[in-house]
Amino acid sequence: MIGGMSLVFLLTAVLTVAGAMAAALLRNLVHCALSLTITFAGLALLYLQLDAQFAGFAQMLVYIGAVAILVVFAILLTRGAGVPEYLSYGSGWIAGVVLAAAVFALLVWAVTKSLPQSASVSAAPSATMQSIGVALMSAYVLPLEIVAVLLTVALIGAVIVAMPESKASASLEQKFDQKAGER
Repeated sequence: MIGGMSLVFLLTAVLTVAGAMAAALLRNLVHCALSLTITFAGLALLYLQLDAQFAGFAQMLVYIGAVAILVVFAILLTRGAGVPEYLSYGSGWIAGVVLAAAVFALLVWAVTKSLPQSASVSAAPSATMQSIGVALMSAYVLPLEIVAVLLTVALIGAVIVAMPESKASASLEQKFDQKAGER
């Protein structure tokens, strides 16, 4: 224990914050997406350390397994993985840094003022992983499947929108426009 916190917690927190900072500061979009995946993994580990198994495993499945991979595919399918050409900062970046520091200071103040005076042991949660799984596969199976189909349709739509227009379809449109102009 280091000042009331375990070494594993501190390492996980450092990993999570470093991944988030890298996701915000790196220039290459693929590296940013992979750093975001590291951040999601760190959050999942923090949930597991807090004995929130469902939240931790849901974080792994949904965010690491689906969202992060979807972001990587979207980047690779749409814009490429290159470094953006606009490398200069705008005129308001100093105000942004000051505002971010002020918000951070306010959050630190709020967290330190809201800490409990004495650590009390909380009771074990009444909902277990097994009860949540049974509920998802029995009473909530239809909404679960609807969400899965909706996400699949959204992914297919994003790929279709991101696909570059082929030369063949462009030439067909030109021929159609010419024929429409002749009428």
